[in-house]
Amino acid sequence: MKAYATKLMDLTESNAEKIARQWAKDVKTNEKTKSYHGATEERIIQQAIGFYHQFREMFVHDTPYKLAENFFEHYAQERCREGIPLHEAVYALILMRRHIWLYAEFQAIFIAAVEHRQAVESLSRTILMFDYAMYVITRKYRELMKLEWFEPPNT
Repeated sequence: MKAYATKLMDLTESNAEKIARQWAKDVKTNEKTKSYHGATEERIIQQAIGFYHQFREMFVHDTPYKLAENFFEHYAQERCREGIPLHEAVYALILMRRHIWLYAEFQAIFIAAVEHRQAVESLSRTILMFDYAMYVITRKYRELMKLEWFEPPNT
Protein backbone atom coordinates (compact mmCIF):
# COMPACT_ATOMS: atom_id res chain seq x y z
CA MET A 1 0.00 0.00 0.00
CA LYS A 2 2.86 2.40 0.76
CA ALA A 3 3.90 2.77 -2.90
CA TYR A 4 0.35 3.32 -4.06
CA ALA A 5 -0.42 5.59 -1.12
CA THR A 6 2.64 7.64 -2.00
CA LYS A 7 1.38 7.88 -5.57
CA LEU A 8 -2.04 9.02 -4.38
CA MET A 9 -0.56 11.48 -1.88
CA ASP A 10 1.84 12.88 -4.50
CA LEU A 11 -1.05 13.37 -6.89
CA THR A 12 -3.23 15.00 -4.22
CA GLU A 13 -0.52 17.25 -2.82
CA SER A 14 0.89 18.36 -6.17
CA ASN A 15 -2.61 19.14 -7.46
CA ALA A 16 -4.09 20.43 -4.21
CA GLU A 17 -5.13 23.75 -5.71
CA LYS A 18 -6.80 22.16 -8.75
CA ILE A 19 -8.66 19.67 -6.58
CA ALA A 20 -9.60 22.42 -4.12
CA ARG A 21 -10.97 24.61 -6.92
CA GLN A 22 -13.14 21.75 -8.18
CA TRP A 23 -14.31 21.12 -4.62
CA ALA A 24 -15.07 24.84 -4.12
CA LYS A 25 -17.25 24.93 -7.23
CA ASP A 26 -19.12 21.91 -5.91
CA VAL A 27 -19.55 23.13 -2.33
CA LYS A 28 -20.69 26.60 -3.48
CA THR A 29 -23.52 25.14 -5.55
CA ASN A 30 -24.47 21.95 -3.71
CA GLU A 31 -27.89 21.99 -2.06
CA LYS A 32 -26.44 20.24 1.00
CA THR A 33 -23.88 23.02 1.65
CA LYS A 34 -25.98 26.19 1.41
CA SER A 35 -23.92 28.01 4.05
CA TYR A 36 -20.96 27.94 1.66
CA HIS A 37 -22.88 29.53 -1.21
CA GLY A 38 -22.15 33.11 -0.11
CA ALA A 39 -18.55 32.49 0.95
CA THR A 40 -15.70 33.81 -1.14
CA GLU A 41 -14.21 31.17 -3.36
CA GLU A 42 -10.65 31.98 -2.25
CA ARG A 43 -11.49 31.49 1.44
CA ILE A 44 -13.00 28.09 0.91
CA ILE A 45 -10.29 27.06 -1.55
CA GLN A 46 -7.70 27.74 1.16
CA GLN A 47 -9.71 25.55 3.53
CA ALA A 48 -9.42 22.59 1.14
CA ILE A 49 -5.79 23.26 0.20
CA GLY A 50 -4.86 23.22 3.89
CA PHE A 51 -6.57 19.87 4.27
CA TYR A 52 -5.04 18.32 1.14
CA HIS A 53 -1.53 19.31 2.24
CA GLN A 54 -2.06 17.96 5.77
CA PHE A 55 -3.65 14.76 4.49
CA ARG A 56 -0.33 13.09 3.52
CA GLU A 57 1.04 13.38 7.03
CA MET A 58 -2.12 11.94 8.56
CA PHE A 59 -2.38 9.23 5.90
CA VAL A 60 1.11 7.77 6.27
CA HIS A 61 1.57 8.20 10.00
CA ASP A 62 1.70 4.96 12.03
CA THR A 63 -0.74 6.34 14.60
CA PRO A 64 -2.70 8.96 12.69
CA TYR A 65 -5.46 9.60 15.22
CA LYS A 66 -3.64 12.30 17.23
CA LEU A 67 -2.70 14.22 14.07
CA ALA A 68 -6.24 13.89 12.77
CA GLU A 69 -7.66 14.97 16.11
CA ASN A 70 -5.59 18.17 16.18
CA PHE A 71 -6.34 19.07 12.57
CA PHE A 72 -10.06 18.31 12.68
CA GLU A 73 -10.65 19.99 16.03
CA HIS A 74 -9.28 23.14 14.43
CA TYR A 75 -11.46 22.50 11.36
CA ALA A 76 -14.53 22.16 13.61
CA GLN A 77 -13.71 25.32 15.56
CA GLU A 78 -13.26 27.33 12.37
CA ARG A 79 -16.43 26.05 10.71
CA CYS A 80 -18.44 26.62 13.90
CA ARG A 81 -17.00 30.14 14.25
CA GLU A 82 -17.99 30.81 10.62
CA GLY A 83 -21.55 29.73 11.41
CA ILE A 84 -21.44 26.63 9.21
CA PRO A 85 -24.00 24.11 10.55
CA LEU A 86 -22.54 20.78 11.64
CA HIS A 87 -24.24 18.75 8.91
CA GLU A 88 -22.85 21.09 6.24
CA ALA A 89 -19.33 21.06 7.72
CA VAL A 90 -19.39 17.27 7.64
CA TYR A 91 -20.83 17.12 4.13
CA ALA A 92 -18.20 19.58 2.87
CA LEU A 93 -15.58 17.17 4.19
CA ILE A 94 -17.30 14.26 2.47
CA LEU A 95 -17.05 16.26 -0.76
CA MET A 96 -13.33 16.85 -0.11
CA ARG A 97 -12.83 13.09 0.08
CA ARG A 98 -14.90 12.57 -3.05
CA HIS A 99 -12.85 15.10 -5.00
CA ILE A 100 -9.59 13.32 -4.12
CA TRP A 101 -10.96 10.16 -5.71
CA LEU A 102 -12.59 11.90 -8.65
CA TYR A 103 -9.30 13.60 -9.48
CA ALA A 104 -7.29 10.39 -9.06
CA GLU A 105 -9.76 8.49 -11.21
CA PHE A 106 -9.64 11.22 -13.85
CA GLN A 107 -5.84 10.94 -13.88
CA ALA A 108 -6.18 7.15 -14.38
CA ILE A 109 -3.79 6.14 -11.62
CA PHE A 110 -5.61 2.82 -11.14
CA ILE A 111 -4.28 1.19 -14.31
CA ALA A 112 -2.95 -2.29 -13.56
CA ALA A 113 -4.88 -5.11 -11.86
CA VAL A 114 -2.33 -5.13 -9.03
CA GLU A 115 -3.00 -1.45 -8.52
CA HIS A 116 -6.69 -2.18 -8.00
CA ARG A 117 -5.85 -4.09 -4.81
CA GLN A 118 -3.56 -1.27 -3.75
CA ALA A 119 -6.34 1.20 -4.53
CA VAL A 120 -8.71 -0.69 -2.24
CA GLU A 121 -6.13 -0.65 0.56
CA SER A 122 -5.53 3.04 -0.02
CA LEU A 123 -9.26 3.70 -0.06
CA SER A 124 -9.61 1.89 3.27
CA ARG A 125 -6.94 4.12 4.80
CA THR A 126 -8.57 7.21 3.32
CA ILE A 127 -11.93 6.21 4.76
CA LEU A 128 -10.29 5.70 8.16
CA MET A 129 -8.94 9.26 8.08
CA PHE A 130 -12.38 10.61 7.24
CA ASP A 131 -13.98 8.45 9.93
CA TYR A 132 -11.63 10.10 12.41
CA ALA A 133 -12.61 13.46 10.97
CA MET A 134 -16.33 12.85 11.42
CA TYR A 135 -15.85 11.70 15.00
CA VAL A 136 -13.60 14.60 16.01
CA ILE A 137 -15.66 17.26 14.25
CA THR A 138 -18.97 16.15 15.73
CA ARG A 139 -17.40 15.83 19.20
CA LYS A 140 -15.87 19.32 18.94
CA TYR A 141 -19.10 20.89 17.70
CA ARG A 142 -20.88 19.33 20.67
CA GLU A 143 -18.32 20.85 23.06
CA LEU A 144 -18.67 24.25 21.40
CA MET A 145 -22.46 24.07 21.50
CA LYS A 146 -22.33 23.27 25.23
CA LEU A 147 -20.13 26.33 25.79
CA GLU A 148 -22.55 28.55 23.86
CA TRP A 149 -25.49 27.18 25.80
CA PHE A 150 -23.88 27.97 29.16
CA GLU A 151 -22.59 31.43 28.23
CA PRO A 152 -24.68 34.27 29.62
CA PRO A 153 -26.62 36.17 26.95
CA ASN A 154 -25.17 39.44 25.70
CA THR A 155 -27.34 42.18 27.15
